[in-house]
Amino acid sequence: MAEKYLNYINGEWCESSSGNTFENRNPANWDEVIGVFPKSTKEDVDRAVASARSAFNNWRLTPAPQRGMILKRVGDIMTDRKDEIAKIMTREMGKVLAETRGDMQEGIDTAYYAAMEGRRLFGHNAPSELPDKMNLSFKMPIGVAGIITPWNFPMAIPTWKIFPALVCGNTVVFKPASDTPATATKLIEIIVEAGVPKGVINIVHGGGGTVGMGIVEHPEVNVISFTGSSGVGAIINETAGKDLKRISLELGGKNAQIVMQDANLELALDGVLWGAFGTTGQRCTATSRLILHKDIHDNFVDMLVEKTNHLRLGDGLLPTTDVGPTVNESAREGIHSYTEIGKQEGATLLTGGEFATDGDLSKGWFYKPTIFTDVKQGMRIEQEEIFGPVLSVIKIDDLDEAINVLNGVEYGLSSSLYTQDVNNAFRAVRDIDCGITYINGPTIGAEAHMPFGGNKKTGNGHREGGWEVYDFFTETKVVYVDFSGKLQKAQIDVEYE
Repeated sequence: MAEKYLNYINGEWCESSSGNTFENRNPANWDEVIGVFPKSTKEDVDRAVASARSAFNNWRLTPAPQRGMILKRVGDIMTDRKDEIAKIMTREMGKVLAETRGDMQEGIDTAYYAAMEGRRLFGHNAPSELPDKMNLSFKMPIGVAGIITPWNFPMAIPTWKIFPALVCGNTVVFKPASDTPATATKLIEIIVEAGVPKGVINIVHGGGGTVGMGIVEHPEVNVISFTGSSGVGAIINETAGKDLKRISLELGGKNAQIVMQDANLELALDGVLWGAFGTTGQRCTATSRLILHKDIHDNFVDMLVEKTNHLRLGDGLLPTTDVGPTVNESAREGIHSYTEIGKQEGATLLTGGEFATDGDLSKGWFYKPTIFTDVKQGMRIEQEEIFGPVLSVIKIDDLDEAINVLNGVEYGLSSSLYTQDVNNAFRAVRDIDCGITYINGPTIGAEAHMPFGGNKKTGNGHREGGWEVYDFFTETKVVYVDFSGKLQKAQIDVEYE
């Protein structure tokens, strides 16, 4: 019998007020039910927000270093449970165990980084223009944070948002993706075990239209952090923006790897295989476009197809598996629709482009890694985010053309250049319009202590990770202390002696 999971509201594990539930299934074996979860309502959201609002005053007055120490305990518990939760994650979203362990490690790293930031919530001080006066600034918590996360990194991305929010003194209402609610629940169990007080953290399971938008629209939610599609992000921005809420949006990508004629081709090959087909291409930073210099194009494509055809599809728990399933049937259908579009646009399908249904693969939502050549700038498969294992190869004459092609999409998240020429490397760093650029590395691979995010329709300018996210989850309070004993008028024109 499948395990029954609950919401966590005001310090208690509880069912939805509706009594309704939904199933979470293994995309590698759709017959396997991971668990049954509450199909929550707006009433459940209201209760969770009221809980977070009630807990906010005591939590904001808890010294930030103490809040950080709780996050340190979270990291310790996550370390102890790393393999256990990684296996749950693989079962519910499909990527191979080595990747879900990496997902867990990203969360652990984020916990320890957040713990230390509890002692580093620095303000900026500056000298006053007046005598006997001091100018100070402090980071202050905002209030209730609504956290809405996707399924492809069900531990890392929630920790990027929740841990900084908590360390900064905010309370949290968390809606995880309905495809990965078990991993999210394990995270909340750990946070509770570590000692976060009642009401500070709340999780409400359910659909985006009811639970997600219920959080976004709630007048007592002060700050929203969302990762997902650009379409949904635009709706959230419009809805929450009407109430002037602070909003962080980390959205889509159409990332490209450039390989120049002087590149280490074996290294570049490893990079594109990992970037395009790791997580079955289901990353916002996935390599969706491969931009090849004409001098190495044909040789590199031959190398790439040979390696791609040897990738082994299967259950992510098996040590022999290189590529797991897509997350669900709808995702696989959407990916395949882009394969058909590519063929209709005149691109050449070299490999893949179909469902993988041999043997045990028939039990899940597997799709063969797919490569198109003869892709032209402006084709839909070159422009639109596919979110699956589909790679478009574009031939270019020189670096200027490569950068023009790379920049010629509406997204600007991640980018990659393989070259031995240091001058070209720094030109690319300067001219590529993305939030992230890798030199001689793939388009994927965030580090917890560095900012993460992109330009253009990839988001609204905020960054996850690193030091910048702590600015997002705080307000700046400026304090002036005048100890002159008399009225001093700033910004009144005076002559300086």
